[in-house]
Amino acid sequence: MLENIDLSQKINKSDYRNRFEQLEIELGNLQRKAKSLQIPIILLFEGWDAAGKGTLINKLTLALEPRGFTVHPINPPNSEEQFRPFLWRFWIKTPEKGRIAIFDRSWYGRVLVERVDRLLKKKVWQNAYHEIKSFERQLVADGAIIIKFFLHISKKEQAKRFNKIQKIPATRWKVTKEDWKHHKQYEKYLEAIEEMLAKTDSDFSPWKIIESHDRRFATVKIFQITIEAIQKRVNEVEASPKSPAKRKRKTVYFDPLGSSVLSKVDLSLHLGRIDYEKALSARQKRLRELEHEIYVKRIPVVLIYAGWDAAGKGGNIRRLVNSLDPRGYEVIPISAPNDIEKAHHYLWRFWIKIPKAGHIAIFDRSWYGRVLVERIEGFCSEAEWRRAYQEINEMEEQLTNFGTILIKFWLHIDKDEQLRRFKEREKIPYKNWKITEEDWRNREKWDQYEAAIDEMLQRTSTLYAPWTIVESNCKWYARIKTLSTVINTIEHRLNHKS
Repeated sequence: MLENIDLSQKINKSDYRNRFEQLEIELGNLQRKAKSLQIPIILLFEGWDAAGKGTLINKLTLALEPRGFTVHPINPPNSEEQFRPFLWRFWIKTPEKGRIAIFDRSWYGRVLVERVDRLLKKKVWQNAYHEIKSFERQLVADGAIIIKFFLHISKKEQAKRFNKIQKIPATRWKVTKEDWKHHKQYEKYLEAIEEMLAKTDSDFSPWKIIESHDRRFATVKIFQITIEAIQKRVNEVEASPKSPAKRKRKTVYFDPLGSSVLSKVDLSLHLGRIDYEKALSARQKRLRELEHEIYVKRIPVVLIYAGWDAAGKGGNIRRLVNSLDPRGYEVIPISAPNDIEKAHHYLWRFWIKIPKAGHIAIFDRSWYGRVLVERIEGFCSEAEWRRAYQEINEMEEQLTNFGTILIKFWLHIDKDEQLRRFKEREKIPYKNWKITEEDWRNREKWDQYEAAIDEMLQRTSTLYAPWTIVESNCKWYARIKTLSTVINTIEHRLNHKS
């Protein structure tokens, strides 16, 4: 791809001045339109050292309202970032709707510097291509614009610029031994860049090659591409009847997927008090031991609790954490998203809670709300919950690729048992807070929820992140099953690691 780029292209000063002033005005106007239409924008700058990324980013930002953008200079990951999946540090920087995020280098460092300098195993950086494309596709599907620039210069031009920078005392520090090392590796980097461009160029986030020998030409081209991309999305949003302000709730639709998963669950399984208390004590002690082992070996653990209202999630979680060191785990209760969370991709609020290696995150409800309550109640569009199955599977695959132990529980009870527990909560004063009008409304939609749950279980139970259905008519049985599952899964990983 790069061998066909004409690096001799130039614009003279007078033409540049005439064109650039109008481009600045257009970009400023479009920024305001994008803000009013709640369009998130990501501008990504990759390129050779000394290709002019800093200068061109500065030119771009001077045309923008400074309160509407954030520039993220990306350096090698620090210790906090190394303890999480590699895309975590980019997810948390994705912009709110209506804002612009500008990345000076990006997630592509994984397949460039980290690859060429052999900081990663080949399998890891090769797998990053799939993760990166999934990440970008998810953001664009949610309404974001991603504009990716690669600033290209020749090896000869790079050396010329390095030498010029080093001659000036005030800028000499900008060129390091590492920069010259990479210059000598120009051909190796060229090979990696060509592969990166080929594997991650897509219709939803195409690469734009910027001929950067002439700064004026590069500046005008970047402005023109940015303006064209934002204008195109503005036109689409203004013309679309599916924009948030116009969207209406639709009747939920269910795919016939064959036999029901839930219908095969044996809810008669139970455990007596004596056996329960004996098993509980032993398992809580073992979990405390395992918490220390995963911390030492830096293995992250994510537990997801989902289930019917009154299925016993809260009591189950309390028994799980009873003997754990609270510095090593966090219970994350998930409720309706707040305004800040709504301004991001729906997975953003879960990514920011992903634990660092060696710690445990326990989600009381989770990202599966998109294909359950948000689907049934019409809080998202049909297109949004339908694509969520793939997005969730991809997210969980990325977590497990990083080494996360991911355990998903569905706590299942029958309709009669739920009714009994609802009535019990109404009668017992200290349990009154647990029952709400919303619980009764959800119960009226039992059949719809059951069909959605079945589809969720079938579409998102994978080899790397299977669902465990917990028979929960007997709370004692359910608690021992979840604790046993957690213990067995962690022990299996520890034995496999060793």
